[in-house]
Amino acid sequence: MHRELTDEEKLTNAETMRHILTIRALLSECVLELHGRGDAHDKSKLREPEVDTFVKYTPILADLEYGSEEYTQALAKMKPALDNHYQCNRHHPEHFENGIADMNLFDVLEMIIDWKAATLRHKDGDIERSLEINRKRFDMPEAIVTLLANTIPVIERMAKRSNVAASYPHVE
Repeated sequence: MHRELTDEEKLTNAETMRHILTIRALLSECVLELHGRGDAHDKSKLREPEVDTFVKYTPILADLEYGSEEYTQALAKMKPALDNHYQCNRHHPEHFENGIADMNLFDVLEMIIDWKAATLRHKDGDIERSLEINRKRFDMPEAIVTLLANTIPVIERMAKRSNVAASYPHVE
């Protein structure tokens, strides 16, 4: 049997509901931000001055081990297009003067999801290995590395649930 709430409990519950609705509204805005980022992600690759470079180097990079000397050399040959790409896309640490330290949480989330998607392009792709390589590459603070490492299992579950690997024949 339920007892009647006191006036104080009713007021507290009303305040709690206002809080819940505020959180719901702000999280909905976060979803809209992420949708917008998904729609805009890497579109600069589809036009000049990037498209010709990415047409040439995307298959080359796919056959190289991420972080290897050959991979780094290929990136160096892509420099003009990559400079434009980084300038146009804030989910890359290279977009910012201070790298990851200048990024916001949405930038970082798009970045780690981009890294996951990139691993699907490579036969030896491994998001945890990518994190280790990028820890050094971008001189990431330990707290950010830990945050990303803690996020990877969630991203892996989402990737599995959404079956994103289905369009990559080499991925089991």
